[in-house]
Amino acid sequence: MARCPGLPFLPGFTFNPLIGKTKFNMDPQFDFIEKGVTALVEKVKPNMMGPLSDRYPSLYPRGEVPEIPTWIGYDKQILRFYAFFRETLQEFRAAPFQIRKVVIYLFLEDGTIQVTEPKIDNSGISQGTLLARGRVRFPAPMDANFYDIIDLNIGNEVEFYGRVYKITDCDRFTRNFLNRCGITVPDPISIPDDPYYKDRARMSEAMFPKKPNRKTDTLGKFLKNDRKVLRFYGFWDDRETQYGYLHHLEIHYYLADDTIDIKEVVVDNGGNSSSFVFIRRAKLVKTYKGLPGIGAHAEDTLLNVLGNDIKSMRNVVDNLCCGKEYVEYYKEQDLTIGGVLNCYGRKVVLTDCDPFTKEYYRIKYGLDAFTPIPKPEEENMAVVSPAKRELPPWNGYGTHEDSAQNCITVDLKPPRGDFPKFLKYDKQGFDSRVLRFEARMISKVPDNCSRIFVISYFLNNDTISVFELARNNSGFKSSSFFKRAEIPLPGQAVFSSKPPECYRIQHIFVGATMIINNFEFVLIDADDYALRYMELNCQQFPKSNIKLIMDKVRKVLRPIYKDFVAENIPTESSVITYQKLREKLCRVMGKDFTEQEMITIARAYSGNCVKERYDREAIRAITLTELKRFLWDDIERLSEYFIHFDMNKTGTLTRKEVYTLLKACRLPLDVVLVNRILDVIRTDEKGNLIYNDLIHFLNRDTCPLTDVIPINIKYDLYWSSEKDIQAGKLINWCEFNKELNLEQEIIDAAGQMLHKHH
Repeated sequence: MARCPGLPFLPGFTFNPLIGKTKFNMDPQFDFIEKGVTALVEKVKPNMMGPLSDRYPSLYPRGEVPEIPTWIGYDKQILRFYAFFRETLQEFRAAPFQIRKVVIYLFLEDGTIQVTEPKIDNSGISQGTLLARGRVRFPAPMDANFYDIIDLNIGNEVEFYGRVYKITDCDRFTRNFLNRCGITVPDPISIPDDPYYKDRARMSEAMFPKKPNRKTDTLGKFLKNDRKVLRFYGFWDDRETQYGYLHHLEIHYYLADDTIDIKEVVVDNGGNSSSFVFIRRAKLVKTYKGLPGIGAHAEDTLLNVLGNDIKSMRNVVDNLCCGKEYVEYYKEQDLTIGGVLNCYGRKVVLTDCDPFTKEYYRIKYGLDAFTPIPKPEEENMAVVSPAKRELPPWNGYGTHEDSAQNCITVDLKPPRGDFPKFLKYDKQGFDSRVLRFEARMISKVPDNCSRIFVISYFLNNDTISVFELARNNSGFKSSSFFKRAEIPLPGQAVFSSKPPECYRIQHIFVGATMIINNFEFVLIDADDYALRYMELNCQQFPKSNIKLIMDKVRKVLRPIYKDFVAENIPTESSVITYQKLREKLCRVMGKDFTEQEMITIARAYSGNCVKERYDREAIRAITLTELKRFLWDDIERLSEYFIHFDMNKTGTLTRKEVYTLLKACRLPLDVVLVNRILDVIRTDEKGNLIYNDLIHFLNRDTCPLTDVIPINIKYDLYWSSEKDIQAGKLINWCEFNKELNLEQEIIDAAGQMLHKHH
């Protein structure tokens, strides 16, 4: 039923549009579907009851082509045609009309059309969108139909709301689209000349510019040579003048804008500031004739036009630049080793240049001779160092640093510590930077000899603290034995003006003896962190440097190597006990061999076999059980995240990125278990995790495992729960003997002796 929008939807207010119609078939008729091609088609009239249908029916029967809505199938697909229309000019006599270029857009998703005109400078007319997007009807009497894809082609004239457009060209997408639809697209046609803009161009060329455009484009040179600087070394000899001396200079030539600055290199205690600027950055003239006047180096010159009075006088730009003085500046071609620069009357000699400058001249100019020239000898000037201030002796109150600070200044200020050292060796995360040693007291009292102490050495400020670990029923309690402070070395004067030397890192090692507050301690052991830290920083700890220790042992064992091997070689296995090797080495090496060096050997060639409590398969079984218990199944999104964040498509991500993505996917696992998973995932040579291995690790479909009994993850998988066997209880004799490499030396020596006898 049809109804009038202005009437209510009630009985009697609707009507049947088929009343009086007796013929319901479609009238067939011939029509031109293309120029010169006729076909029997059914012309569809606009439907009054609904949206307007297409002009022509589909060439394919229903069912052969999937029915996709046009707003989906042709989304964001636009046909673009270039056209023009002629506009009559009434007010311009030289040009009765003008040609206006436009762009016609046909949106395939809904058949709408939009016409826009590109903006032209100083056109004097409103440009931009001439026809807003919408469906455009044919002019009368065909206004029942709309313009469609078949009506727009090169060479066609279309009329939109009384304005006729001539289509001249289209873009590449439009041409390919129409060709695939079976529509032939002719070659582009030329646009006629516009008499109006042609006359305006002729008038613009005849105009003489009031100020010529002599602007030099330096942007390209700046973008190409920015941050590229040529550095030369030179000198200026000013010793001929009174109080003159030899100035050591650095000449910087900036390739971006051809400017030069010169800085003087000042030696320590030279009497000048360390940041002495000889010449500020600017262009350096070759010939200096004096200070230039105002506007002397301007790009344009001015002419004075005289008038009858002062008001009529004015200045105009001289297009011929008569009388302009051209100033010659130093360029990169003028800078050579051995050359002389005239720096406003001062002769600066270039003696050498840096590697970048040499490579620049070698590539651009093909120069290979960069031999530096010697500088003139400079007479050594006697430098009188100020006498060192002698402080009064320490009176016993506070520390030596506090007393010295109060003697230097009247204002009470705390002593200034070594702040860079504090930042370098302060605690970082779980890295405490504290070395802990086990110690025993050496005393004439038997009960004191059995007391156990922990001596902590703080690397950030070289302070030491002592804590006592009391045994049961010993009569002592666990408490702080010595507060954290610097401990002076024994045998020094206490009340002296010089600060005493204190215990430093080179004085502390296993086997060392320390005197703290008149109590004598011997260090008998160290924790694993201290031993590992000293081995990683073996340059600071020579007694933990396995290379130096083995060189020392090799030197002593060389004469008695055969006897040493015969006494210590194991018979049943390839390992030897720590105590046995220690006794033999201490007997051979003497007092110079410390317990710290023996511990380092035992840790380097340890024969203990430590088996992990939870291997990769056990960790995976625990993980899959936890994921099944929490009903987590988001492996596809996790894989998409990994691929998205892998910008370089290397298949790897850092440990931090992988951990963040696992948390983003709400992986229902404890932090301890996540860290253990990341520990067993395969990595590349840079230490990055291979995320495909992690995806297979978490995927239950890939090599499924049986569920395991749930465990206490926070306790059983924590890093400190697995107690490793103390490294060094057993020593690998084969590795130790191989590192000595004395057997090969004996064989070589025997071969040389045999060769001499022959």
